[in-house]
Amino acid sequence: MDVFGLDLAELLPYIAIGFAAQLVDGALGMAFGVLSNTLMVGLLGVPPALASQRVHVVECFTTAVSGISHLIAGNIEKSLFFRLLIPGVIGGLAGTFVLTSIDGDIMKPLVLGYLACIGIWLLVRGILYPPKLRPAKVIFPLGLVGGFLDAAGGGGWGPVVTSNLLIQGAEPRKVIGTVNAVEFFLTVTISAAFIVQLGVADLAGATLGFLIGGVMAAPIGAIAARHFSPKLMLVMVGITLTATSAYGIYSALD
Repeated sequence: MDVFGLDLAELLPYIAIGFAAQLVDGALGMAFGVLSNTLMVGLLGVPPALASQRVHVVECFTTAVSGISHLIAGNIEKSLFFRLLIPGVIGGLAGTFVLTSIDGDIMKPLVLGYLACIGIWLLVRGILYPPKLRPAKVIFPLGLVGGFLDAAGGGGWGPVVTSNLLIQGAEPRKVIGTVNAVEFFLTVTISAAFIVQLGVADLAGATLGFLIGGVMAAPIGAIAARHFSPKLMLVMVGITLTATSAYGIYSALD
């Protein structure tokens, strides 16, 4: 079946992947890039470089819809938003400038190992200790590091920033909503030159299906984040962060 000259049967797997990845990311504040790349490469046989290219293009749109959805759901904390936005963009710009001079393959296993440990701690804390909510204090350096790693390492804003804010005791749904909203500006900043080079023609075909699925799931993820309990969110974030980081370490060392 053709829709606007595109084969719907070919689009459906990409729509499903975009939907699943964004549903997790919108509800837990992380894992869109890892899940979508893994599913495209592992299940559909998409070349890694092409999969990464599609993720970057689609993220500019899904993060916008996700941020708006979290705003409507009341999941964004205004003060935290601006305290993350400025250092995040600065860190992202710095990461783009040094990307060519740093071997990301060397840094990646170390960062993923750190994130896996964070994930295990969040999981233990969620199961054994009732979360005590308190305002996060370390924000500016976190935004810098998260933005830098996202640009220089091809991802990491959500896992780095969300997990560390949760460890400090910040309210999970506010953290996830705010981090998602800031990610839109960070993604656009990092990807602007890349998108200009690609042009809108790259949005045709599979990438369009990927985009449709992600945009459809964004509002659902925001609603889910609003209704999950802090304890459940800590456990789910811990499991997701540990599993995706462990897979990343395995892939990097393979």
